[in-house]
Amino acid sequence: MSFIKIYVHTVWTTKDRYPYFTEGIKDKMINHIFENAASKNIFIDQINGYKEHIHCLLSINADQNIAGIVQLLKGESSFWLNKQNIINHKFSWQDEYFAVSIGESQIELVRNYIKNQEKHHQKKSFQQEYEEFIANYKF
Repeated sequence: MSFIKIYVHTVWTTKDRYPYFTEGIKDKMINHIFENAASKNIFIDQINGYKEHIHCLLSINADQNIAGIVQLLKGESSFWLNKQNIINHKFSWQDEYFAVSIGESQIELVRNYIKNQEKHHQKKSFQQEYEEFIANYKF
């Protein structure tokens, strides 16, 4: 039996960073992504977001890969939200996303960062967060 424990912090945005996620819509989207992932044996440790983006801390199994997981989560959630007819526009995600591995010693820090997105973005825009992410992870 193989034992694998790989954590990945992913971030993806709405198309053109449009702020679709009012409180009610964001919560519905997050709950749906979480439930859909669980039904497909994708383990989401922590998920949250803000007006135009989602953060997700995933644990990857031996038979999974990052691109497949993110594609499945983004594609299915986009399809689902459009079927709900709760927004006035056709919803889609930006094609790009971030994904970085997280060491065991950083898990709790990342969990708290994801949990506190609303508080975090009272002080910092997504653009600022994006630029820091690029710099910190040397993309």
